[in-house]
Amino acid sequence: AGAKGMGAVLLAPEALFGQNPGVMNSGQFGEAYVAWRLEKKGARILARNWHSRYGEIDIIAQYQKLLLFVEVKTRHQGSESDPLEAVTKGKQRRLICTAQAFLLQKQEWRSYQPRFDVAAVWLGESGKVCAFTYVPGAFDARL
Repeated sequence: AGAKGMGAVLLAPEALFGQNPGVMNSGQFGEAYVAWRLEKKGARILARNWHSRYGEIDIIAQYQKLLLFVEVKTRHQGSESDPLEAVTKGKQRRLICTAQAFLLQKQEWRSYQPRFDVAAVWLGESGKVCAFTYVPGAFDARL
């Protein structure tokens, strides 16, 4: 209950994530990959690309008594920019405000402990995932 209409749940076969089939851009593919990994660990995807006037959260998931707000950054192998560094203090503030807007709108999730995680997905030349990093509690909501 409470999760109806809050976003599609992605259940994909493991083979899909060997390589981007070309129907998604790299950002969408990275987000789908992270959602799939979270589901494999037992998380329930509540929303994908949830918007507020403050910004967007890539993935919102429930895992045990945690409410995960996940920012996903996807890069191609050899990219000079570190995807984890792309989550600046300003981006963190927008994510926190967006999470607060989510909790105001979806009060049934307010008893869960919020956590801000960052995931980085690197794609090789062929479009295959060649590296993955997941940072639980990447930043604190007290900025």
